Amino acid sequence: MRVWRICSRAHRRFDGEGARRYGGRWNHTGTSVVYTSGSLSLAVLELFVHVDIDTAPGDLVAIQVDIPDTLTIETVKIERLPRDWRRYPGPEALKDIGTAWASKASTAILAVPSAVIPEERNYLLNPAHRHFKRIRLRKPAAFRFDPRMWK
Repeated sequence: MRVWRICSRAHRRFDGEGARRYGGRWNHTGTSVVYTSGSLSLAVLELFVHVDIDTAPGDLVAIQVDIPDTLTIETVKIERLPRDWRRYPGPEALKDIGTAWASKASTAILAVPSAVIPEERNYLLNPAHRHFKRIRLRKPAAFRFDPRMWK
């Protein structure tokens, strides 16, 4: 399976440090996870909803990530989420789910629905899991938003 991450060149490391330091929709501060998306276009939208033209980093890179088919993926089903799971900021219950998954370390990958497009999936990677080293990163490629996105 292939997943994608878009980030500034300075944050291209797959160590979950940003999520550990600041938390995210699916993890509490103090828990390291790497956020990726099931397609490059979803990765673009996931970043786009968090930046504006004045704060978008000028040194973005897209990173293609290959996950071996032999790795087990745990899946979070929408019907088991709180009714307001898509709100911003996300409810604490989502952080509890992702943090519990990372702590339990039963799998290296957690599939979660995208709040931007619920029919698509984002994938959390657990850098502390013993199988994380089997995940392969491709060379980061420069990425720029199309300026028409800010019309």
